Amino acid sequence: MNFSLYIAQRYVRSKSSQNAVNIINFITFLVIVIGSAALFIVLSGFAGLKTFSLSFSNTFDPDLKAQPLTGKFFSVSEEQGRALDNLDGLVYYAKELEEKVYLTHSKKGHMASIKGVDANYGKVTAMDSMIYLGNWQVGDQQGVVGLGIANLLGLTINDFRRPLVILAPKPGKGSLSQQALDRKPYNELNMVVTGMYAVEDNLDRKYVFADLPLVQALLEKEDTMVSGINFKLEDTADVAAVRERISEVFAGKVILRNRQQLNSTLYRMLNTENLATYLIFTLVLIIALFNVVGAIIMMILDKQQNSKTLYNLGTTIRELRRIYFVQGVLVTGMGGLIGVLIGSLLIGSQLAFGWLKITPSLAYPVEYNVMNVLVVLATIIVLGIIASKIASSRINRKLIVTAQ
Repeated sequence: MNFSLYIAQRYVRSKSSQNAVNIINFITFLVIVIGSAALFIVLSGFAGLKTFSLSFSNTFDPDLKAQPLTGKFFSVSEEQGRALDNLDGLVYYAKELEEKVYLTHSKKGHMASIKGVDANYGKVTAMDSMIYLGNWQVGDQQGVVGLGIANLLGLTINDFRRPLVILAPKPGKGSLSQQALDRKPYNELNMVVTGMYAVEDNLDRKYVFADLPLVQALLEKEDTMVSGINFKLEDTADVAAVRERISEVFAGKVILRNRQQLNSTLYRMLNTENLATYLIFTLVLIIALFNVVGAIIMMILDKQQNSKTLYNLGTTIRELRRIYFVQGVLVTGMGGLIGVLIGSLLIGSQLAFGWLKITPSLAYPVEYNVMNVLVVLATIIVLGIIASKIASSRINRKLIVTAQ
């Protein structure tokens, strides 16, 4: 066994003759354990919140989405549709047409977006699984609205006597007052609500889902006009290759975005918050590990006579420094490992029993991630190395020679 490691292990296991030194060492070790456990628990909790937040986008957004490179709409020809049908790596694709509309019901109004979707939309996204009330039935002047819209307008499902009224501005040139002289400046559609979805508060107040041909007629668009195409890819598909082939089908007239690009602001916000949380707790650990420096210096002074004996037996100053350096690394490493084990038990119990609740029916989301274990251990060890290096550098020949 390495000489420095052997002596350092003895110092870690042995107690000092001075009770104050033992208390300081115990408090230092306890601070490391608590700090590493807290860092691991916070990172695991934030990972759970991140997954929970992104689950909404995973439900609502497809694997890939084609949107017009310029303008709001683009045309999909029969030839392009056949090319998509035969495209390798593509399971389903669903066309959609989205536009702002005004909703009115029972003398209440609300601005929202109507999204016309085809029959494949439920296969490309998981929106049909997010139905809170009723069922996913889109077609024949029937549609689905968000729970937030239903609450704002007082909607109920299958109310044929009082349907939801959707008003959409007519396309055309000139001012609305000029158009109003000849005709109504808007198209009107009565729609029976067959279901209400519940995903997230903002999304629940944003969308009305209806049949694609119905929305095309409401907006006076041709049956080839869409505002986007949603794609579901095979699990083993080469995403880059599929993106390239889809771009070739539309000759560069669309821009393709994956789920992360569709929610770039959300991803950026979550990543920034994760980094900020890690840095804040790392700063707390840095402050806490000043105790390691103090504890090692106290140990150096306590073992000053032993160090003199080792020096007289031929141990060099460099080897003496290495002994206390290894001791500091062992203390921080063991403290970090125990802290991670304690944090793992707490996270595991939360996953198993959900004892901490956000609401009576929703447990606080956490996620056990091996990467978080490695990050915490690496952080503790790196900080421990720095603290041990600072403390062990206090040993010099004058300190050893003057030992009583």
